[in-house]
Amino acid sequence: MSAPQVVVHRDKELMAKAAAARLITKIVDAQAARGYASVVLTGGRNGNGLLAALAEAPARDAVDWSRLDLWWGDERFLPEGDPERNYTQAREALLDSVPLDPARVHVMAPSDGGYGNDADAAAEAYAAALAAAAGPEDHGPVPSFDVLLLGVGPDTHVASLFPEHPATRETERTVVGVHGAPKPPPTRISLTLPAIRAAREVWLLAAGEDKANAAAMALSGAGEIQAPAAGAYGRSRTLWLLDEAAASQLPRGLYPPASA
Repeated sequence: MSAPQVVVHRDKELMAKAAAARLITKIVDAQAARGYASVVLTGGRNGNGLLAALAEAPARDAVDWSRLDLWWGDERFLPEGDPERNYTQAREALLDSVPLDPARVHVMAPSDGGYGNDADAAAEAYAAALAAAAGPEDHGPVPSFDVLLLGVGPDTHVASLFPEHPATRETERTVVGVHGAPKPPPTRISLTLPAIRAAREVWLLAAGEDKANAAAMALSGAGEIQAPAAGAYGRSRTLWLLDEAAASQLPRGLYPPASA
């Protein structure tokens, strides 16, 4: 478990651009060291804002997109191409504009795919894909992702792990079907906290006044069942990337006053 580091940016636009620059550097460094990199994407306004900023970043061409593995932290269990699916939004923000290897883009199944409307079967299939990609050097049945991105919801949810929800209590499985989510759509697929914690680095993104209470709660020692974001951390680094509005309820001593 790594203690969280907090970086506060002036506004959400600057936060997105700075996070994109950080991510490019991390991917390039991993590819230089190992030949490939792996990143877990997140949806939502901050996750998509980061991808859009990455698409516009001049340094994006430093990435060898053909040697990048992409996974998802969660997905809305909706039909293929639905505009609310995280994959659909990621394609629009970035993926369709870079030369990815389709075999390395690991999409969670849609509700009209090979598993029909069985979200649990789709989750099991994604867990199997993760296990197949994990090597002997990895920590358990998932790859050691270089960076796992998570948006933080106003209720402290991350991925599709909601406060007090059964999926948040999962300790064995790496991927679960989520039923009865308090935020539409009610059926989803999500990585669990054990899978999230396999990542080398976990980056949590929050911008806006509506995220201020969630950030303060998660960073104040709340339990992970009540505040799932508090249970999301990386093996070597946990990084909270906030704008000033989302950081407004944090003690000033928690982050350097000179944060960009």
